[in-house]
Amino acid sequence: MGTGGQKESFRDSIGTVDAEGKRRWVFPKQPRGRYYRWRTYLSFVLLAILFGLPWLRVGGAPLVLLNVLERRFILFGLSFSPQDFHLFAILMITGVVFIALFTVVFGRIFCGWVCPQTIFMEMVFRKIEYWVEGDANAQRRLAQAPWSAEKIRKRVLKQGLFLLISAVIAHTFLAYIIGTDAVLATVRQSPLDAPLGFLAIVVFIGVFYFVFANMREQVCIAICPYGRLQGVLLDDDSINVIYDYERGEPRGKIRKGQPKKSSCTDCADCREGRESCSDQILHRMEAALERDGHRSASTTPAPAAAPTQNYTAADVLQLDTEPVRKGDCIDCGLCVQVCPTGIDIRNGIQLECINCTACIDACDEVMDKIERPRGLIRYDSESGVARQQRRIWTPRVMAYSGVLLALIALNIVLLGGRDGLDVLLLRTPGLLYQENADGSYNNLYSYQIVNKTGDELPLDFSVVKMPGAKVRFVGTAPAAQPGKITEGALFVDLPADPGPAFNGQVEISVTVEGKEVEHLYTTFVHPHKNK
Repeated sequence: MGTGGQKESFRDSIGTVDAEGKRRWVFPKQPRGRYYRWRTYLSFVLLAILFGLPWLRVGGAPLVLLNVLERRFILFGLSFSPQDFHLFAILMITGVVFIALFTVVFGRIFCGWVCPQTIFMEMVFRKIEYWVEGDANAQRRLAQAPWSAEKIRKRVLKQGLFLLISAVIAHTFLAYIIGTDAVLATVRQSPLDAPLGFLAIVVFIGVFYFVFANMREQVCIAICPYGRLQGVLLDDDSINVIYDYERGEPRGKIRKGQPKKSSCTDCADCREGRESCSDQILHRMEAALERDGHRSASTTPAPAAAPTQNYTAADVLQLDTEPVRKGDCIDCGLCVQVCPTGIDIRNGIQLECINCTACIDACDEVMDKIERPRGLIRYDSESGVARQQRRIWTPRVMAYSGVLLALIALNIVLLGGRDGLDVLLLRTPGLLYQENADGSYNNLYSYQIVNKTGDELPLDFSVVKMPGAKVRFVGTAPAAQPGKITEGALFVDLPADPGPAFNGQVEISVTVEGKEVEHLYTTFVHPHKNK
């Protein structure tokens, strides 16, 4: 792919490393254009969701909580416990299949438009950098300049803002883990009163500051595994940010009267009736050659409303060569200058490309200036560029879609049939029965209650189908706290004569406000067990 036939030496190393193996710092030119505006608007929405989500509550519980430390997870109002690990595993598999399908169809569009790393880097930290230090050339000059009061002022201001934004991000991510209440409590306390919480905040701030102030694009290139999946997920029908080498090559600067590859039928020269349009000149020359019998008819259709100036075969043959059609790429290099990972998109799809569309905006701006059609760099597939064939529903996509739909259906069934309460009742091992003062017999049991709802649930236990049987709690009756595990012990008393139908098992009904939520079976050791 790309210019074809050239040795792809650019694939021997990443664009941010020089020949000596040292890092080449990237100073991308600030993009501007329709895609950059759309990405900016979308980033504002996503940032608002990211920073606002931890503060939203449903029934007093956070809308989203991923508390690994206490093994408490809440996703959009649904509480999950370690007992729901199988649901989590299936959800993860579904997510992986969705990512694979999305990548096969749309390439790495997620990285350029939705990925938090890209949004923070390009839409927050990079904008701060442009505001403080200026565009790419100004940043480059500042980096090479000796230390001065101006340089110190700009660097301190930029790094201070970076540190402040990193602190906001760190507190937000901690809120997803331990909750907003715990974060606020930690902030209000002295570091000496909550050393672990303070240390966690400092570590998070340091990590985010290091990522966005130093690692930057290296996270996408060298750390994130998603970029490396492109080699096995992408094919010729996948949509990516791609350079149209069929239209753009061979590259060359614009010269007066030089024909270009793209067919122009509505440039300023044509609209104003001037005869200087290079496409019109080319078609008239070809018509002259055909008329005078020097070549076969051209397969290129002549533009409508061509100017009337006539050319003879002699006008063409007196040239050393026939007119050479240059590609639309004028080799201005702007697509490279705006790239945040420092690559040349004209070399083809590369590991470093995050599909951020900065090169599309830069190229479209140049095409507008030279009055060429937009889209020399665009969203397209290799098949679309090379063969003008674009397919979405390939056999591979249909196979992934079938698997994804099956997994989604499985998730719906499992989540729909999921109980909000799990009760485990086990007879205490190593103990037999005990005789009560009234002649009845008891067994000791331990219970564990997992409340997956957002409400406190008062529970009651009772023995069914056994007249005279009763349940006595050790302590008070259990009240299952929302999203937590409640444990305790209880005695089950059976009469001295449990009846001829007794076979060593008892049925326990668990109710909440009179409504049965669990029906349990457990063993009971009794001296009059019917054998």
